Amino acid sequence: MLDGWKFLAGLGIFLFGMFMLEESLRLLAGRSLKALIRRFTNTRARALATGILTTAVLQSSSAVSLMVLAFVGAGLLTLGNAITVLMGAMLGTTCTAWIVALFGFSLKIDALALPVIGIGGLGLIVFGSSPRFIHLSKLLVAFGFLFLGLDFMKTSVEAFATTIDLGRLPDLGLWVYMLAGLVLTAVMQSSSAAIAVILTTLFAGIIDFSQGTAMVVGANVGTTVTILIGAIGGTPAKKQAALSSLVFNLGTALVVLPTLPLFARVIRLAFDPATDAVLSIAAFHTLFNLVGIVLFLPAVGLLTRSLERLFPEERSVLTRFISNTSPEVPEAATTALRNEVLHQLSLSLGYIAARYQLPSRPAPPVAVPAAAVSAEIPPIGYADLERLHAEIFTFYAHVQAHEIGEREAMQLEPVIRSSRSAMNATKNLHELVAEIEDIGRDDNPFLIKAHQGFKQRLEQLRDTVDRVCREPDDEQVATVLEQALQAAEEADKAFIRACSRAIARNTIREHQVTRLLMANRSFTQSHRMVVLSLQNLTRGFRTPGGNGAAPGPNGE
Repeated sequence: MLDGWKFLAGLGIFLFGMFMLEESLRLLAGRSLKALIRRFTNTRARALATGILTTAVLQSSSAVSLMVLAFVGAGLLTLGNAITVLMGAMLGTTCTAWIVALFGFSLKIDALALPVIGIGGLGLIVFGSSPRFIHLSKLLVAFGFLFLGLDFMKTSVEAFATTIDLGRLPDLGLWVYMLAGLVLTAVMQSSSAAIAVILTTLFAGIIDFSQGTAMVVGANVGTTVTILIGAIGGTPAKKQAALSSLVFNLGTALVVLPTLPLFARVIRLAFDPATDAVLSIAAFHTLFNLVGIVLFLPAVGLLTRSLERLFPEERSVLTRFISNTSPEVPEAATTALRNEVLHQLSLSLGYIAARYQLPSRPAPPVAVPAAAVSAEIPPIGYADLERLHAEIFTFYAHVQAHEIGEREAMQLEPVIRSSRSAMNATKNLHELVAEIEDIGRDDNPFLIKAHQGFKQRLEQLRDTVDRVCREPDDEQVATVLEQALQAAEEADKAFIRACSRAIARNTIREHQVTRLLMANRSFTQSHRMVVLSLQNLTRGFRTPGGNGAAPGPNGE
């Protein structure tokens, strides 16, 4: 019988491993990794070879397909090249059939799951102070969970699969055998294992060569179930890649199945199915995928465009002012750009507040000015803020391309510097959240108090940004910002004095004070950049020709 609970546990472990894999890849994706991936997949030929060789080594097209999904989800692999890698993976997986046919056994990567999880788990403990090694350890654990989940799903139905009597399907047509191969691969979550079962039943005489070829066709279609499951709840890019695998395998099957007699004659040129049925099936498996590559490789561009139309990227509109303003009208463009940067600051502090789990502020009882954050904007991520910053700079560049007056030019420069500083401060606070939260998890009372102090200071900054962005032209704004800047400096000095007393009294250890001081330095710099950005955005516009061209938050 089917062990339903074990299958469900395997599915949960599998999906969790997929989530961890994509997250760790994204965090590890520095310039070197991106360059390496692009180097080996930047052409159709290289992407195809990468899919073939990687799958031949790992002996698992499912594992390679899931890696491709993760790379696409992390933005490291284009859809067109991802489709080509998946095609190569299907050809590479035929190596398993040849190994089984030639040596009577297949390599099982699932056996690596527990050692990989163990090594990754130990790495999380031993290298806890190194973010890069933490992400690398998480990557290992993710791979382990991925294979462990696949193994759970496969073993949960092994007894069920052994009860299938393929001899009961003698005269029902090749389509039924194709369906049997599809179901067998889908429930076992491994095309390699399904091919091994097919070869075993063929060797035992339960099925003949033609029935075996139909089951191989079904097994190839069934292997797409794993990648389709991996795309559940994923980004449109992941869904596009997963569907491309289904189109490739199903399309090839629809072409090959009606012409099986022709393929059988081609196979007979090298092997005799009557005496070498197992090797003949291995050869057919390879030929099947070669035909698919020949058919679909020239159409990768068309397939890519079709999938992008079917699953378009969902891009929320974050800009509120520059999207409806022409850069050819400098007076309007300057004001729109300034309001957009105020909007950027408001969104950024709202995002940071959510990251630090600060209590939300109640909505104002009356209508607010246009620069306030719109309640209609959905929850955003760090990538959205990067995109907003890029759109702001693009608009600025378009404004600069037209003739503008001296007053507009003096106002534009501090505005764009403020946008860059806002993004810089957001990046710092975004990267600092793990360190701040780790400080708060310590059982040292001083560290717990320091954690609370950081969050209180951040809450005050969020409230200041909210106050100024709602009423940027209020006469009291200059005083509010001056007080906020002074409060930031005083909080910085008070924190340093508190750390000095704590280290003198042995309340904290030397390595702890270093963590605290570095976190405080980054926090204070970010605080200062935000306030100075707000000063630049309000000062120059309230006083025409005044201090609008003053040095920005970075002293630029």
